Amino acid sequence: MSIYDYSVPKPKGEELKLADFKGKVMLIVNTATGCGFTPQYEDLEKMYEKYHDKGLEIIDIPCNQFGHQTPGTDDEVHQFCQLHYKTQFPQMKKSDVNGVNELPLYTYLKEQKGFAGFGKHKFASLLADMLSKVNPNWAENPDIKWNFTKFLINKNGEVTERFEPTADMAEIETKITELL
Repeated sequence: MSIYDYSVPKPKGEELKLADFKGKVMLIVNTATGCGFTPQYEDLEKMYEKYHDKGLEIIDIPCNQFGHQTPGTDDEVHQFCQLHYKTQFPQMKKSDVNGVNELPLYTYLKEQKGFAGFGKHKFASLLADMLSKVNPNWAENPDIKWNFTKFLINKNGEVTERFEPTADMAEIETKITELL
């Protein structure tokens, strides 16, 4: 299977086929509207505006699995993003990224790129402490750890990078430009 074999549900019930993005660079991100990382929407929108015409697609998959930080309906999430960040990239139906109801796309993404740590971000130890209280072996599995985890896919459909929410957005932009 490849990334192009997957689709993602849109808020109104249709499916977004990733095969429609063959030949483009994709950044797939699980988002939240009430998270400390929510301001990353601003950086994501700037990258979308800057690189969309050059072949970048950002796929926003809202998720409520981490601290229940996306409590609203799909419409409320969309309105929040429009009001606060004027997002233009496609926003999907709120979905699970871990567990029995996870999107099959996320099963695939996690198989391609597992968790490699939070780096040196100011929230890295806070996230590690919080996650270790829930599961002492949290770092040993490929599960998504928190909101705003990003997967970068090249023009050939290969998952090239996994960025945790603590990753520097300038580093992500650099990796995107290298693939474009």
